[in-house]
Amino acid sequence: MNLLSKKSCCNLENTSQSNLERIVLIGNPNVGKSVIFNHFSDSYAVVSNYPGTTVAVSTGKGKLCGKEYEIIDTPGMYSLQPITDEERVSQNYLFDNKVFVYLHVIDAKNLQRMLPLTLQLIDAAVPLILVLNMMDEARNKGIRINAARLEQKLGIPVVCTTSITGEGMDKLEEAISTYDPGHVASKVEYGRGITYAINSISSLLRSEYAISKKALAQLLLLNDGLALGKVRQNGEDITAIGKIVESTEKEYSDPLNYVMTIERQVFVNDITDYVMTTEAVADENKKMDHNGTRKSLGERIDRLLIQPVTGIPILLLVLYFGLYKFVGGFAAGTVVDYLESTLFGEHINPWVIGNFNSLVPYPVIQDLFVGEYGILTQAVTYAIALIMPLVGAFFIVFSIIEDTGYLPRLAMLIDRVFKKMGMSGRAVIPMVLGFGCATMATMVTRTLETRREKLISNMLLALAIPCSAQLGVILGVLSFSSAALAIWAVVIGLELVVIGYLASKVIPGEKPSFFIEMPPLRLPKLSNVLVKTYSRMQWYFLEVLPLFVLASVLIWVGRLTGLFDIAVRLLGYPSQWIGLPAEAGLMFFYGFFRRDFGAAGLFDMYNAQLLTGVNLVVASITLTLFMPCIAQFLVTVKERGVKTALAMAAFIFPGAFAVGFLVNYFLTAFGVVL
Repeated sequence: MNLLSKKSCCNLENTSQSNLERIVLIGNPNVGKSVIFNHFSDSYAVVSNYPGTTVAVSTGKGKLCGKEYEIIDTPGMYSLQPITDEERVSQNYLFDNKVFVYLHVIDAKNLQRMLPLTLQLIDAAVPLILVLNMMDEARNKGIRINAARLEQKLGIPVVCTTSITGEGMDKLEEAISTYDPGHVASKVEYGRGITYAINSISSLLRSEYAISKKALAQLLLLNDGLALGKVRQNGEDITAIGKIVESTEKEYSDPLNYVMTIERQVFVNDITDYVMTTEAVADENKKMDHNGTRKSLGERIDRLLIQPVTGIPILLLVLYFGLYKFVGGFAAGTVVDYLESTLFGEHINPWVIGNFNSLVPYPVIQDLFVGEYGILTQAVTYAIALIMPLVGAFFIVFSIIEDTGYLPRLAMLIDRVFKKMGMSGRAVIPMVLGFGCATMATMVTRTLETRREKLISNMLLALAIPCSAQLGVILGVLSFSSAALAIWAVVIGLELVVIGYLASKVIPGEKPSFFIEMPPLRLPKLSNVLVKTYSRMQWYFLEVLPLFVLASVLIWVGRLTGLFDIAVRLLGYPSQWIGLPAEAGLMFFYGFFRRDFGAAGLFDMYNAQLLTGVNLVVASITLTLFMPCIAQFLVTVKERGVKTALAMAAFIFPGAFAVGFLVNYFLTAFGVVL
């Protein structure tokens, strides 16, 4: 996906060749970097009330005090020594010589936890402005920060903002436009052994780097991969550096990273004691719990959301009203029925077919554009009348959910179950995103910590998470029977859990730990929900429409050459093995192009009454478990490699029909009629 036009959604790797001076936003997840990016740039980055929204680099241009800059939003990072892929993307920018200034954005109410990264950036001697964001939430908690004192202590500009309301953004713009790098001395002094090692490694470094040799030496001391790659590339004496690292590690009983983190935190505690005060804030919503402790309304709601006894029923209610009633009922039923049957079926398509055939009297060309599988009569109709309402409905629900801050609570709720499947609760974010678009969700697996966890979540996304359009169609066609819907849900749920559990036993690697930013619960902002929904629908439409058009062209070519009939006929055999008519091969053929395209084929067969109730359940299950779409497959290749992507496809394809066969066998054997 290329960078879209003004205010478009962009989560991209930076490939800019701009000669403009760069402003790079850096900091922990969920601190408001993307809001500041949107404020200053001519592009739009999705803003959410949970960590992990930005998983790649977003770029845009913006004028500050009359001067144009390139503005870059990076994924969240906690330290200069990264753990996840998203942090590595951000770390890479610290080795970029072309940055005019870094804006380290932090959550003001969590100053004590976020200043350690500021100290690391100061050690790196990069041009830096500290942005104390979310000042409104800090004030509401009774937190007062003396920015002038903090600026004096750190030796860098400090600006207070509330980016979501625009408070302080004019001061930040002025601070950027008048920024003078100067020299800022390092702040933290480590123990004698570590200090000696840092100085010794620094003295061995001959080349010049974008970050200071002291900061680079710290990373080398911690065996950071990117730092090692940079110095090896520049021909530094890796052997001598390795001996210093090995010798220093033997001096300490604890890991060096732990020792240095503690030293840094001690220094931060001294700073916060000097610049920050906390006042008691009266809260009429606070009530006494059974231990005699006063709990605020937000804290009480938090407990309800993360405790299984109350959290699971709340989750079921969200799924019922959000997915089943709104996406499956309203969007897949009312909206799609009107657009597909009435608007396009009775008015638009007959008019298009009549006019096109009168203007173009060539049957071969007519078949390409307005034939049974034509670009206009099928690709455009499916994309607009069937897919767009379902995707739009899901993104509305998802935008509301993410804006409230519910997703991190859901992650805590299901962490224990996910651990049994080789993942942590943090994996709930790509899993939930997968219901919108598995392609996007596959990219978000970068936020997960270990390679094993990424691999398992990627496979489950490809296997058993239906995208919003596919889910909407399935919920719509199965709405004739609650038993049919229950069978589908139970089988898909069991497949997800069983395959995840088995994968956790088979796939080697480190078990995941769980940590996630816990943002405050907020009422969703209507403007934010609408903008995010529009941006995501625009992105989705620009991705899906060309693929639908490509599918129509390939089907047209296939019909001319006879390959189409061969492919459908071949897929007719496994379709018949699972009790479906041979014509169902067409539906699975569509699924090769996109899962939602396959769902459209199921919708057509449902309307044509070619399937019984049992057939519908079997077809829905098999289609849900079917191959990942082309777009998701290509992203999987990019993220995991060709061999892994092919191995997943080789497992998923026969597995889907095997499950369909078993479901059909048992339903038929027990005489189930739906």
